[in-house]
Amino acid sequence: MSHDAAISAAGMRVVKLLVGNPPRTVTELVNATGVTRTAVTEQLNELVAAGLVKREMERLPGRGRPRHIYTATISALALLFASNQSLLVPAIWQAIEETGGVELRKKVLTRLSRRLAEHYSVKITASKPRDRLQQFVEVLREEGVLLEYHSEGGHVAMYKRSCPFISMADETRSVCCIDLDMISGVVGAPVRQAASRLDGEPCCVFELVNGATK
Repeated sequence: MSHDAAISAAGMRVVKLLVGNPPRTVTELVNATGVTRTAVTEQLNELVAAGLVKREMERLPGRGRPRHIYTATISALALLFASNQSLLVPAIWQAIEETGGVELRKKVLTRLSRRLAEHYSVKITASKPRDRLQQFVEVLREEGVLLEYHSEGGHVAMYKRSCPFISMADETRSVCCIDLDMISGVVGAPVRQAASRLDGEPCCVFELVNGATK
């Protein structure tokens, strides 16, 4: 599920109370935070909608009424350590190159792009490249990626306003290669990158090349 990175300080406090702990009830969170039940409930609703917290029903023994319990999701854990990605990912690529050189890096990128394309291709039912690209945009939107699909005449393009791979961006632009190969693999046709945020553009643009837009 998608999540909004702009979590309030109060919401982040709830996330930190849930991460790594057993499921908690609203009452337990109220006691831990010292704020009202209404405030905690509102924060939990927002966190559940953002995919950072999971709500489940727990049935108590005997005739007790069922109650909701809350746990943090993997997305919440990733959010807490998002800043570390700028250190971790470059270190991984450096380790790969030191182990097997540039050729190993290329092989890893190729396999990564292929695996991602395989993952998304099973979710696409259209046959024409332009229709497959449109469906792909819809699938990525459901995951929280900010995208726009443009189709006018012979020009068909994906405007990628946010990038799940941004933590991998470096001077080699490996992230762009992953994106380009993955999109091409999903739509089943050649794709070119018409614009890049790494060149100062507002977003990255990937478009179908001539002959693949029909």
